[in-house]
Amino acid sequence: MKRIPAKTLFWLVEAGAAVSMLALSLLLSSLTGQGQVLLAGLLLTVCALGWLFLLTLLFAKRLSRFTGDLCRTMDSMISGGEEPERPSDSETIFARISCRLSRLYDILQEDRRKVDQERRELQELVSDISHQVKTPVADLRMVTDTLLEKTVTEQERRDFLLGIRTQTEKLEFLIQSLGEASRLETGAIVLKKKDSPLLDTLAQAMSGIVYSAEKKGISVEVRCPEDLRVSHDSKWTAEALFDLLDNAVKYTPAGGRISVSVEQWEMYVKLDVTDTGRGIPESRQAAIFRRFYREEEVHDQPGVGIGLYLAREIVTRQGGYIKVTSEPGRGSTFSVFLPRR
Repeated sequence: MKRIPAKTLFWLVEAGAAVSMLALSLLLSSLTGQGQVLLAGLLLTVCALGWLFLLTLLFAKRLSRFTGDLCRTMDSMISGGEEPERPSDSETIFARISCRLSRLYDILQEDRRKVDQERRELQELVSDISHQVKTPVADLRMVTDTLLEKTVTEQERRDFLLGIRTQTEKLEFLIQSLGEASRLETGAIVLKKKDSPLLDTLAQAMSGIVYSAEKKGISVEVRCPEDLRVSHDSKWTAEALFDLLDNAVKYTPAGGRISVSVEQWEMYVKLDVTDTGRGIPESRQAAIFRRFYREEEVHDQPGVGIGLYLAREIVTRQGGYIKVTSEPGRGSTFSVFLPRR
């Protein structure tokens, strides 16, 4: 039956109806012995076949129109054109098919939007990486060309080698940061929250900035209850806090101060990292959490502009958030809000 064309099926049905009605007419005529019964049966058969033929034509025309509209709708969906018309009556089978096509169109449009967004993000990422890599690679090429083509003193050679090490360390840091960001974004890293002392996590983050803060003569003050326990991923939260503290040390002048304080709220634990650095204008405070964002005034400082982006990703994936309060010349306060449970 699946292989028989629809037109052939219609003709078979009409032929079956005609044969059945003629057979019944002959049977009734033979039983009653009246020729008028056969004539009436013939007339009835002709009328029935006429109406059945008309029904077939109307249905075929409507089916043809529907398939035409269906093909145009699917072509429009493939090309991302206008949304198909949603039927007002959902009782007929054609309307039900159209309704599902509309839903499929919405799904395709959403998938297309996501693909376009991912493509733009990939292009921005490639552009950002290219920009970040360009400077150290150019420096490395210049230094190696100098060492190969010119005669230099032992002290100059040492200075050049130190420069090469600095640039390779920058490239290594960039690759590690990109790896962490990529694993977080793709879900390769799953943050495992468990109830543990926040002071231990904070101490782990502080250990990474003790030397640099001491070298610049920056005093660091910490106020955190020893018995405070919070549900969090200790390792990655320490990484986020270290990024905030490291930024505070970088942009706080020698002899400045950094303070870390913890407050317990009803649903969140608030952790403030306050410095006496240069501050951030309000117009730029939303941009500093973008990947690779760096202000023009701080390009002389080490870093690639990914620390705050990573910190926000880590905190957000634990159900928390970060906000910044700052004013140029009066330092900055980065507030981390972690859910207590």
